[in-house]
Amino acid sequence: MVFSSVTFLFFFMPIVILVYFAARKELRNIALLFSSILFYVWGEGWFVLVLLANVAVNYLSAILINGIKSKNIRRFLLVFTVIFNLWILFYYKYSDFAINIFNGFARIFHKQEIPLLNVALPIGLSFFTFQGLSYVIDVYRKDVPVQKDPLKVALYISMFPQLVAGPIVRYSDICKDLDYRTTDVDKIYSGSQRFIAGLGKKVILADVLAATSDKIFALPVDQLTPSIAWLGAISYTLQIYFDFSGYSDMAIGLGRIFGFEFCENFNLPYISTSISEFWRRWHISLSSWFRDYLYIPLGGNRKGNVYFNLFIVFFCTGLWHGASYYFIVWGLWHGFFVVTERVLRKRGIEIHGIIGWIYTMMVVVVGWVFFHERGFKFISAMFGIYSKSFKWYGFAYYVDARLIFTIITGIIISSGVIHKLKTLIEESISNRNIVTVMRNVVLVCILFCCIFMIASGNYSPFIYFRF
Repeated sequence: MVFSSVTFLFFFMPIVILVYFAARKELRNIALLFSSILFYVWGEGWFVLVLLANVAVNYLSAILINGIKSKNIRRFLLVFTVIFNLWILFYYKYSDFAINIFNGFARIFHKQEIPLLNVALPIGLSFFTFQGLSYVIDVYRKDVPVQKDPLKVALYISMFPQLVAGPIVRYSDICKDLDYRTTDVDKIYSGSQRFIAGLGKKVILADVLAATSDKIFALPVDQLTPSIAWLGAISYTLQIYFDFSGYSDMAIGLGRIFGFEFCENFNLPYISTSISEFWRRWHISLSSWFRDYLYIPLGGNRKGNVYFNLFIVFFCTGLWHGASYYFIVWGLWHGFFVVTERVLRKRGIEIHGIIGWIYTMMVVVVGWVFFHERGFKFISAMFGIYSKSFKWYGFAYYVDARLIFTIITGIIISSGVIHKLKTLIEESISNRNIVTVMRNVVLVCILFCCIFMIASGNYSPFIYFRF
């Protein structure tokens, strides 16, 4: 069940909200937990047992770590918990990838190959695994108090707004909300605004761009001209941003309706003038997670080789996204430029302004192509290295008024122009009621447009669900 589906929008979400607010305050956590479990079972069936096992192990480990004074035993329990979480993640997400690597060497040395396990990946595994790990590690570090109520730990890890595609919420961010939170009309209104804005990003922009990018990436490489290849890459670049940031907006909006304040996950990443800045703006909850739980423990800027530490982080970032060499290459691609920028900064060399933005977007756009299995061949087509065979379709075949409008709108929104324009309009109109009416009219138009497009069958799944 996805947020942009008919089932969620017209059945699940309204019923959950009605039940939640009809329940007494002391029962609302239970109502939300039950809804979250149902949400996961609806789409994943028995894989909910993996989620519940994650909750149980992390809850018990945190209780034991908090209650034991011996440093060695506490450290042993922490290591056990980390290994358990990573083993589950490895089994479901990386076991076949590891077997393929082994079989590659087996073929070289003429040894017997191992059959693939063909294990299905539970949706959201990477997200709720990282949430569980951060909770136990923070309890071990004494950064957060241990939660003795198992239902609250279960709600923290499995809360449906952010369960399957983030943002990766820290326990420290919502621990007080789990025990006590208020929900008023302003929060419900603000959350609804955020949800509709995210839905618009997904349905009106990302899904339209997906139709073009999917079509172009499916073409044989010898049917690609540089202009068509770049159109596909740019469409995909905008699609993945609006798809993922749209989901994050919807998750944050739903959380706010229920009284929770989730962390921001995007901050206009496509206006960055360096790759280092890009990673401070893109998927903020993931990059900060790796910073706090991997980069700093490795030594960060103070111990060891900082460049090695950065490469380890970006290798893991790429691997986190999927069990494929292509994701690893994507992670190391970004890591190379982050390290290079750091070396140049130490020598007093920095690129700013339009030149920095062009360089950054070139790296980002080319990097996203690695998310596809034919990434290297596709990139060669982008730069004019392709077959001279006859092309069945030209650039104009893939471009129409709707795509042009969507790309221009996407560029305007991702550059922050809309936010600045909204601020300017609100500051220039003294009557707050007029501003509110204008805002509501825009949101209602977006909502009805989304409903029409969803009802007409214009649907594609969220990209980050597979991660």
